[in-house]
Amino acid sequence: MARELKLMKGNEAIARAMIASGTDGYFGYPITPQSEVMETLMAEKPWETTGMVVLQAESEVASINMVYGGAATGKKVATSSSSPGISLMQEGLTYLAGAEIPCLVVNVMRGGPGLGTIQPSQSDYFQSVKGGGHGDYQLYTLAPASVQEMYDFVFDAWDIAFKYRNPVLILSDGAIGQCMEKLYTRDNVARWTEEERRANAPWGTWGKPATRPHNIITSLELDSARQEVFNLKLQKKYDEMKEKEVRYEALNCEDADYIIVAYGSSSRIAMKAMQMAREKGIKVGLFRLITLFPFPTKQLADIAKKVKGILCVEMSAGQMIEDVKLATQCGVKTEHFGRFGGIIPTPGEVLEALENKIIK
Repeated sequence: MARELKLMKGNEAIARAMIASGTDGYFGYPITPQSEVMETLMAEKPWETTGMVVLQAESEVASINMVYGGAATGKKVATSSSSPGISLMQEGLTYLAGAEIPCLVVNVMRGGPGLGTIQPSQSDYFQSVKGGGHGDYQLYTLAPASVQEMYDFVFDAWDIAFKYRNPVLILSDGAIGQCMEKLYTRDNVARWTEEERRANAPWGTWGKPATRPHNIITSLELDSARQEVFNLKLQKKYDEMKEKEVRYEALNCEDADYIIVAYGSSSRIAMKAMQMAREKGIKVGLFRLITLFPFPTKQLADIAKKVKGILCVEMSAGQMIEDVKLATQCGVKTEHFGRFGGIIPTPGEVLEALENKIIK
């Protein structure tokens, strides 16, 4: 597969990947710091080359419901937004999960609560991995740490979404969305033909032949017993994700006395802090989460048994640390360090927190 070297922003990479991965439709609404996603799509005019539909909806509520309608036909349909906009989409997301409709949602996080700031944050962790909307459901959640991963994860997201008939969330933040880095692009994947769509999404509302019953797309069930059976089916699906689809990266964890756990842009800062610590003779490793759901519980637990302390680095008041503590449960000292309001911590601050909170 030919790969071309490009220089672009993370948001632009998301848009280019949507086109290259054979996405059929994008419905969104502008909000800082992710507006370049739709701006890039509009500039590229994929409707002239691939036939991809790109539409600015009148609101985030409208866009997520347009995703529902388009994706219910078995097409690859996506949206993107930032924290307050994703909050508005929660009802639609629980409907999508409840109807088992695959789709792609991108959240380029900013500071909150409320409208907050337009600078980077990671305070949407709870919203992303604990459901966000009502009911017992999960979004498969990928956390890119580079512009290259912003691009590559779009392709991965479509594979997971249709494999499990589930919405997939790419959880980024304003730092990665706005930063510019080199990346290698891929050859374009052709959009599915009608025959391929029917084969890949036999459940879709693409017309009823005489050979099968109606395909009904809904999340409504008035019979409690049948709803319980359906919920058990969902939990079995999420358990399969936990067993087969966990992704993480462990760096210098083999001989580490201490580890830093982080994801996204915080993991990049933590990597430099790890290097600085090792230069001082402190054996520090980095455990980077790539999937936030499913969480790499078993893998982190195995490493935690061998270390003296864990520092959780996240641009929030401490959300990820709850899952870290649930995963480890071995008595190892575990503390949180983070900055708020769009302030990005420095590697020096992370190292200082490690020394003061964990080592001393």
